Amino acid sequence: MFDHRIYNFSAGPSMLPQEVLEECAKDMLNYHGSGMSVMEMSHRSKVYDEIITQAEALFREVMGIPEGYKVLFLQGGASTQFAMVPMNLLVGSGKADYVVTGQFSKKAYSEAKKFSDKIHLAGTTEDCNFTHVPVQEELDLDPEADYVHICLNNTIFGTKWHYIPDTGKVPLVADMSSCILSEPVDVSKFGLIYAGAQKNIAPAGLTVVIIREDLAGKTLPATPTMLDYAVQIKNGSMYNTPPTYPIYVCKLVLEWIQRLGGLTAMKERNQKKAALLYDFLDQSRMFKAVAEPVDRSMMNVTFRTGDEDLDAKFVKESSAAGFSNLKGHRSVGGMRASIYNAMPMEGVEKLVSFMQNFEKENA
Repeated sequence: MFDHRIYNFSAGPSMLPQEVLEECAKDMLNYHGSGMSVMEMSHRSKVYDEIITQAEALFREVMGIPEGYKVLFLQGGASTQFAMVPMNLLVGSGKADYVVTGQFSKKAYSEAKKFSDKIHLAGTTEDCNFTHVPVQEELDLDPEADYVHICLNNTIFGTKWHYIPDTGKVPLVADMSSCILSEPVDVSKFGLIYAGAQKNIAPAGLTVVIIREDLAGKTLPATPTMLDYAVQIKNGSMYNTPPTYPIYVCKLVLEWIQRLGGLTAMKERNQKKAALLYDFLDQSRMFKAVAEPVDRSMMNVTFRTGDEDLDAKFVKESSAAGFSNLKGHRSVGGMRASIYNAMPMEGVEKLVSFMQNFEKENA
Protein backbone atom coordinates (compact mmCIF):
# COMPACT_ATOMS: atom_id res chain seq x y z
CA MET A 1 0.00 0.00 0.00
CA PHE A 2 1.17 3.54 -0.75
CA ASP A 3 1.20 6.13 2.01
CA HIS A 4 -0.04 8.74 -0.48
CA ARG A 5 -2.24 9.01 -3.54
CA ILE A 6 -0.56 7.51 -6.58
CA TYR A 7 0.25 9.57 -9.64
CA ASN A 8 -2.47 8.53 -12.06
CA PHE A 9 -1.38 9.06 -15.68
CA SER A 10 -4.52 7.44 -17.10
CA ALA A 11 -5.90 8.79 -20.38
CA GLY A 12 -9.37 8.70 -18.85
CA PRO A 13 -11.05 8.46 -16.51
CA SER A 14 -8.26 10.61 -15.18
CA MET A 15 -7.29 12.08 -11.85
CA LEU A 16 -9.30 14.95 -10.39
CA PRO A 17 -7.89 17.88 -8.39
CA GLN A 18 -7.38 16.85 -4.78
CA GLU A 19 -9.08 20.05 -3.57
CA VAL A 20 -12.18 19.08 -5.53
CA LEU A 21 -12.23 15.54 -4.15
CA GLU A 22 -11.89 16.88 -0.62
CA GLU A 23 -14.82 19.22 -1.17
CA CYS A 24 -16.88 16.34 -2.56
CA ALA A 25 -16.07 14.31 0.54
CA LYS A 26 -17.02 17.19 2.84
CA ASP A 27 -20.39 17.59 1.15
CA MET A 28 -21.05 13.90 0.52
CA LEU A 29 -23.68 13.33 3.22
CA ASN A 30 -25.08 16.83 3.58
CA TYR A 31 -24.72 19.33 0.73
CA HIS A 32 -24.93 22.88 2.09
CA GLY A 33 -27.42 22.02 4.80
CA SER A 34 -29.83 20.21 2.47
CA GLY A 35 -29.62 17.05 4.58
CA MET A 36 -28.73 14.91 1.58
CA SER A 37 -25.99 14.20 -0.93
CA VAL A 38 -26.05 15.77 -4.38
CA MET A 39 -26.29 12.17 -5.60
CA GLU A 40 -29.70 11.87 -3.94
CA MET A 41 -31.42 15.15 -4.69
CA SER A 42 -34.02 15.78 -7.37
CA HIS A 43 -32.70 17.45 -10.48
CA ARG A 44 -35.89 19.55 -10.38
CA SER A 45 -35.20 20.86 -6.88
CA LYS A 46 -34.26 24.47 -6.17
CA VAL A 47 -30.94 23.49 -4.61
CA TYR A 48 -29.92 21.44 -7.65
CA ASP A 49 -31.11 24.12 -10.05
CA GLU A 50 -28.57 26.43 -8.43
CA ILE A 51 -25.80 23.85 -9.03
CA ILE A 52 -26.48 23.35 -12.74
CA THR A 53 -27.10 27.06 -13.32
CA GLN A 54 -23.78 27.92 -11.68
CA ALA A 55 -21.99 25.18 -13.65
CA GLU A 56 -23.20 26.63 -16.94
CA ALA A 57 -22.36 30.20 -15.91
CA LEU A 58 -18.87 29.12 -14.88
CA PHE A 59 -18.32 27.28 -18.18
CA ARG A 60 -19.28 30.43 -20.06
CA GLU A 61 -17.00 32.58 -17.93
CA VAL A 62 -13.97 30.28 -17.90
CA MET A 63 -14.07 29.53 -21.64
CA GLY A 64 -15.24 32.98 -22.70
CA ILE A 65 -18.25 31.55 -24.54
CA PRO A 66 -19.90 34.35 -26.53
CA GLU A 67 -23.58 35.15 -26.89
CA GLY A 68 -25.36 33.02 -29.44
CA TYR A 69 -23.96 29.74 -28.08
CA LYS A 70 -25.70 27.24 -25.82
CA VAL A 71 -24.01 24.99 -23.26
CA LEU A 72 -25.51 21.53 -22.85
CA PHE A 73 -24.84 18.91 -20.20
CA LEU A 74 -25.59 15.58 -21.87
CA GLN A 75 -24.89 11.87 -21.54
CA GLY A 76 -23.53 9.14 -23.80
CA GLY A 77 -19.91 10.29 -24.05
CA ALA A 78 -18.20 11.75 -27.09
CA SER A 79 -19.05 8.53 -28.94
CA THR A 80 -22.76 9.42 -28.95
CA GLN A 81 -21.81 12.78 -30.46
CA PHE A 82 -20.32 10.88 -33.42
CA ALA A 83 -23.95 10.17 -34.39
CA MET A 84 -25.66 13.20 -32.87
CA VAL A 85 -23.59 15.66 -34.92
CA PRO A 86 -24.61 14.31 -38.35
CA MET A 87 -28.20 13.74 -37.20
CA ASN A 88 -28.49 17.45 -36.39
CA LEU A 89 -26.13 19.15 -38.83
CA LEU A 90 -26.28 17.06 -41.99
CA VAL A 91 -29.44 18.86 -43.10
CA GLY A 92 -28.32 21.05 -46.01
CA SER A 93 -26.25 19.60 -48.81
CA GLY A 94 -25.94 16.29 -46.99
CA LYS A 95 -22.18 16.60 -47.34
CA ALA A 96 -19.61 16.78 -44.55
CA ASP A 97 -15.82 16.87 -44.40
CA TYR A 98 -13.93 14.77 -41.86
CA VAL A 99 -10.23 15.04 -41.08
CA VAL A 100 -8.93 11.81 -39.56
CA THR A 101 -5.92 12.23 -37.28
CA GLY A 102 -6.44 9.35 -34.87
CA GLN A 103 -8.70 6.59 -33.69
CA PHE A 104 -11.56 8.73 -32.41
CA SER A 105 -11.83 10.97 -35.47
CA LYS A 106 -11.75 7.78 -37.54
CA LYS A 107 -14.67 6.39 -35.52
CA ALA A 108 -16.55 9.66 -35.94
CA TYR A 109 -15.97 9.49 -39.72
CA SER A 110 -17.22 5.90 -39.88
CA GLU A 111 -20.32 6.75 -37.84
CA ALA A 112 -21.19 9.74 -40.04
CA LYS A 113 -21.09 7.57 -43.16
CA LYS A 114 -24.15 5.72 -41.82
CA PHE A 115 -26.20 8.88 -42.41
CA SER A 116 -25.01 9.96 -45.86
CA ASP A 117 -23.03 8.70 -48.82
CA LYS A 118 -21.53 12.19 -49.16
CA ILE A 119 -19.20 12.05 -46.16
CA HIS A 120 -15.80 13.08 -47.46
CA LEU A 121 -12.36 12.24 -46.07
CA ALA A 122 -10.87 15.72 -46.28
CA GLY A 123 -7.50 14.75 -44.84
CA THR A 124 -5.77 11.98 -42.93
CA THR A 125 -2.38 11.13 -41.47
CA GLU A 126 -3.08 7.41 -41.11
CA ASP A 127 -0.33 6.60 -43.63
CA CYS A 128 2.27 7.67 -41.05
CA ASN A 129 0.41 6.11 -38.10
CA PHE A 130 -1.01 9.47 -37.02
CA THR A 131 2.30 10.91 -35.82
CA HIS A 132 1.38 14.40 -37.00
CA VAL A 133 -1.51 16.68 -37.93
CA PRO A 134 -2.08 17.89 -41.53
CA VAL A 135 -1.36 21.53 -42.36
CA GLN A 136 -4.05 23.74 -43.89
CA GLU A 137 -2.76 23.20 -47.43
CA GLU A 138 -3.23 19.45 -47.10
CA LEU A 139 -6.94 19.73 -46.37
CA ASP A 140 -9.38 19.06 -49.20
CA LEU A 141 -12.38 21.05 -48.00
CA ASP A 142 -15.72 21.42 -49.76
CA PRO A 143 -17.32 24.89 -49.46
CA GLU A 144 -20.74 23.22 -49.82
CA ALA A 145 -20.27 20.90 -46.85
CA ASP A 146 -22.69 21.20 -43.95
CA TYR A 147 -19.76 21.05 -41.51
CA VAL A 148 -16.11 20.09 -41.07
CA HIS A 149 -15.20 17.71 -38.24
CA ILE A 150 -11.86 17.41 -36.43
CA CYS A 151 -10.60 15.91 -33.18
CA LEU A 152 -8.49 18.70 -31.68
CA ASN A 153 -6.30 16.48 -29.49
CA ASN A 154 -5.52 12.87 -30.28
CA THR A 155 -5.36 11.01 -26.99
CA ILE A 156 -3.97 7.72 -28.26
CA PHE A 157 -1.27 9.10 -30.55
CA GLY A 158 -0.27 12.19 -28.57
CA THR A 159 -0.79 14.84 -31.24
CA LYS A 160 -2.75 18.10 -31.29
CA TRP A 161 -3.97 20.69 -33.76
CA HIS A 162 -1.97 23.80 -32.85
CA TYR A 163 -3.93 25.89 -35.30
CA ILE A 164 -7.64 26.17 -36.04
CA PRO A 165 -8.23 25.20 -39.67
CA ASP A 166 -9.84 27.80 -41.90
CA THR A 167 -13.14 26.33 -43.09
CA GLY A 168 -14.58 29.52 -44.55
CA LYS A 169 -18.32 29.76 -43.95
CA VAL A 170 -18.63 26.05 -43.19
CA PRO A 171 -19.17 25.39 -39.44
CA LEU A 172 -16.22 23.71 -37.73
CA VAL A 173 -17.08 20.88 -35.31
CA ALA A 174 -14.42 19.76 -32.85
CA ASP A 175 -14.11 16.86 -30.44
CA MET A 176 -12.15 18.46 -27.58
CA SER A 177 -12.55 15.63 -25.09
CA SER A 178 -8.88 15.42 -24.14
CA CYS A 179 -7.86 19.08 -24.28
CA ILE A 180 -10.86 21.17 -23.25
CA LEU A 181 -10.11 23.60 -20.39
CA SER A 182 -6.34 23.08 -20.82
CA GLU A 183 -5.80 26.48 -22.50
CA PRO A 184 -7.79 29.41 -23.88
CA VAL A 185 -9.84 28.66 -27.02
CA ASP A 186 -11.64 31.08 -29.34
CA VAL A 187 -15.07 29.47 -29.22
CA SER A 188 -16.35 31.80 -31.96
CA LYS A 189 -14.17 29.92 -34.48
CA PHE A 190 -16.30 26.79 -33.96
CA GLY A 191 -19.88 25.90 -34.76
CA LEU A 192 -19.95 23.10 -32.22
CA ILE A 193 -17.58 21.77 -29.57
CA TYR A 194 -18.13 18.55 -27.67
CA ALA A 195 -16.16 16.83 -24.94
CA GLY A 196 -16.43 13.79 -22.73
CA ALA A 197 -15.87 14.93 -19.15
CA GLN A 198 -13.51 12.25 -17.90
CA LYS A 199 -10.24 13.99 -18.81
CA ASN A 200 -10.37 17.60 -17.59
CA ILE A 201 -13.95 18.31 -16.53
CA ALA A 202 -15.48 15.75 -14.17
CA PRO A 203 -16.04 12.02 -13.65
CA ALA A 204 -17.20 9.87 -16.56
CA GLY A 205 -20.89 10.15 -17.38
CA LEU A 206 -21.11 13.79 -18.46
CA THR A 207 -20.66 15.13 -21.98
CA VAL A 208 -20.47 18.88 -22.55
CA VAL A 209 -21.68 20.36 -25.85
CA ILE A 210 -21.20 23.99 -26.84
CA ILE A 211 -23.31 24.74 -29.91
CA ARG A 212 -24.00 27.84 -31.95
CA GLU A 213 -27.73 28.40 -31.66
CA ASP A 214 -28.42 28.67 -35.38
CA LEU A 215 -27.14 25.13 -35.92
CA ALA A 216 -29.92 23.62 -33.80
CA GLY A 217 -33.51 23.18 -34.92
CA LYS A 218 -33.28 20.89 -37.92
CA THR A 219 -32.62 17.17 -37.80
CA LEU A 220 -32.55 14.18 -40.10
CA PRO A 221 -35.81 12.21 -40.23
CA ALA A 222 -36.20 9.65 -37.43
CA THR A 223 -33.67 11.41 -35.16
CA PRO A 224 -34.47 10.27 -31.61
CA THR A 225 -35.87 13.02 -29.40
CA MET A 226 -33.02 12.59 -26.92
CA LEU A 227 -30.50 13.24 -29.70
CA ASP A 228 -32.06 16.50 -30.90
CA TYR A 229 -29.96 19.49 -29.81
CA ALA A 230 -32.98 21.81 -30.05
CA VAL A 231 -34.93 19.62 -27.61
CA GLN A 232 -32.04 19.60 -25.16
CA ILE A 233 -31.68 23.39 -25.47
CA LYS A 234 -35.41 23.96 -24.92
CA ASN A 235 -35.33 21.77 -21.81
CA GLY A 236 -32.13 23.19 -20.32
CA SER A 237 -30.33 19.82 -20.57
CA MET A 238 -33.16 18.31 -18.53
CA TYR A 239 -35.34 16.51 -21.04
CA ASN A 240 -34.58 13.55 -18.80
CA THR A 241 -32.55 13.26 -15.60
CA PRO A 242 -29.10 14.65 -16.39
CA PRO A 243 -25.84 13.25 -14.93
CA THR A 244 -26.37 15.25 -11.75
CA TYR A 245 -23.27 14.37 -9.74
CA PRO A 246 -20.71 14.83 -12.57
CA ILE A 247 -22.30 18.24 -13.28
CA TYR A 248 -21.78 19.14 -9.61
CA VAL A 249 -18.12 18.03 -9.81
CA CYS A 250 -17.78 20.00 -13.05
CA LYS A 251 -18.83 23.12 -11.15
CA LEU A 252 -16.18 22.47 -8.50
CA VAL A 253 -13.49 21.89 -11.14
CA LEU A 254 -14.35 25.15 -12.88
CA GLU A 255 -14.11 26.98 -9.55
CA TRP A 256 -10.70 25.35 -9.01
CA ILE A 257 -9.54 26.57 -12.43
CA GLN A 258 -10.69 30.08 -11.57
CA ARG A 259 -8.73 30.01 -8.30
CA LEU A 260 -5.59 29.06 -10.23
CA GLY A 261 -6.00 32.05 -12.55
CA GLY A 262 -8.21 30.76 -15.37
CA LEU A 263 -7.23 29.16 -18.65
CA THR A 264 -4.26 31.44 -19.31
CA ALA A 265 -2.65 30.31 -16.06
CA MET A 266 -3.70 26.71 -16.77
CA LYS A 267 -1.95 26.81 -20.14
CA GLU A 268 1.28 28.04 -18.54
CA ARG A 269 1.06 25.30 -15.94
CA ASN A 270 0.45 22.64 -18.60
CA GLN A 271 3.21 23.92 -20.87
CA LYS A 272 5.75 23.63 -18.05
CA LYS A 273 4.72 20.06 -17.28
CA ALA A 274 4.85 19.00 -20.92
CA ALA A 275 8.16 20.76 -21.56
CA LEU A 276 9.81 18.97 -18.64
CA LEU A 277 8.79 15.56 -19.95
CA TYR A 278 9.49 16.24 -23.64
CA ASP A 279 12.88 17.81 -22.85
CA PHE A 280 13.89 14.63 -21.06
CA LEU A 281 12.63 12.43 -23.91
CA ASP A 282 14.52 14.49 -26.50
CA GLN A 283 17.85 14.01 -24.73
CA SER A 284 17.27 10.44 -23.56
CA ARG A 285 19.32 7.62 -25.08
CA MET A 286 16.63 5.05 -24.23
CA PHE A 287 13.23 6.71 -24.52
CA LYS A 288 11.90 8.34 -27.67
CA ALA A 289 8.81 10.54 -28.13
CA VAL A 290 6.46 9.23 -30.82
CA ALA A 291 4.68 12.34 -32.12
CA GLU A 292 6.36 14.83 -34.44
CA PRO A 293 7.66 17.78 -32.36
CA VAL A 294 5.55 20.41 -34.15
CA ASP A 295 2.30 18.55 -33.40
CA ARG A 296 2.96 17.23 -29.90
CA SER A 297 0.11 17.16 -27.42
CA MET A 298 0.36 18.99 -24.12
CA MET A 299 -2.03 16.50 -22.55
CA ASN A 300 -0.95 13.06 -23.81
CA VAL A 301 2.76 12.30 -24.14
CA THR A 302 3.45 9.10 -26.10
CA PHE A 303 6.89 7.46 -25.98
CA ARG A 304 8.66 4.13 -26.24
CA THR A 305 12.07 2.48 -25.94
CA GLY A 306 11.96 0.56 -29.23
CA ASP A 307 12.08 -2.75 -27.35
CA GLU A 308 8.70 -4.24 -26.40
CA ASP A 309 10.17 -6.26 -23.53
CA LEU A 310 11.85 -3.18 -22.12
CA ASP A 311 8.59 -1.23 -22.50
CA ALA A 312 6.78 -3.94 -20.53
CA LYS A 313 9.43 -3.88 -17.83
CA PHE A 314 9.13 -0.11 -17.54
CA VAL A 315 5.36 -0.27 -17.21
CA LYS A 316 5.57 -2.96 -14.53
CA GLU A 317 8.26 -1.22 -12.46
CA SER A 318 6.66 2.22 -12.79
CA SER A 319 3.37 0.82 -11.51
CA ALA A 320 5.12 -0.72 -8.50
CA ALA A 321 6.72 2.68 -7.83
CA GLY A 322 3.34 4.46 -7.67
CA PHE A 323 2.96 5.66 -11.26
CA SER A 324 -0.31 4.30 -12.61
CA ASN A 325 -1.56 3.72 -16.17
CA LEU A 326 1.60 4.47 -18.16
CA LYS A 327 1.00 1.64 -20.60
CA GLY A 328 0.20 2.88 -24.10
CA HIS A 329 -3.15 2.23 -25.74
CA ARG A 330 -3.55 -1.41 -26.76
CA SER A 331 -3.72 -0.43 -30.43
CA VAL A 332 -0.29 1.23 -30.52
CA GLY A 333 1.73 -0.14 -27.59
CA GLY A 334 4.61 1.72 -25.97
CA MET A 335 3.89 4.14 -23.15
CA ARG A 336 1.70 7.17 -22.64
CA ALA A 337 1.68 9.74 -19.85
CA SER A 338 -1.55 11.70 -19.75
CA ILE A 339 -0.81 14.89 -17.86
CA TYR A 340 -4.17 16.60 -17.72
CA ASN A 341 -4.94 19.70 -15.67
CA ALA A 342 -5.14 17.89 -12.34
CA MET A 343 -1.69 16.28 -12.64
CA PRO A 344 0.62 18.34 -10.38
CA MET A 345 4.08 19.39 -11.51
CA GLU A 346 5.46 17.17 -8.77
CA GLY A 347 4.01 14.11 -10.51
CA VAL A 348 5.85 14.88 -13.75
CA GLU A 349 9.07 15.69 -11.89
CA LYS A 350 8.97 12.36 -10.07
CA LEU A 351 8.15 10.49 -13.28
CA VAL A 352 11.16 12.03 -15.05
CA SER A 353 13.37 11.12 -12.09
CA PHE A 354 12.10 7.54 -12.22
CA MET A 355 12.75 7.38 -15.97
CA GLN A 356 16.28 8.69 -15.50
CA ASN A 357 17.01 5.97 -12.98
CA PHE A 358 15.38 3.32 -15.14
CA GLU A 359 17.57 4.36 -18.05
CA LYS A 360 20.74 4.11 -15.94
CA GLU A 361 19.82 0.70 -14.61
CA ASN A 362 18.80 -0.75 -17.99
CA ALA A 363 21.27 0.87 -20.38
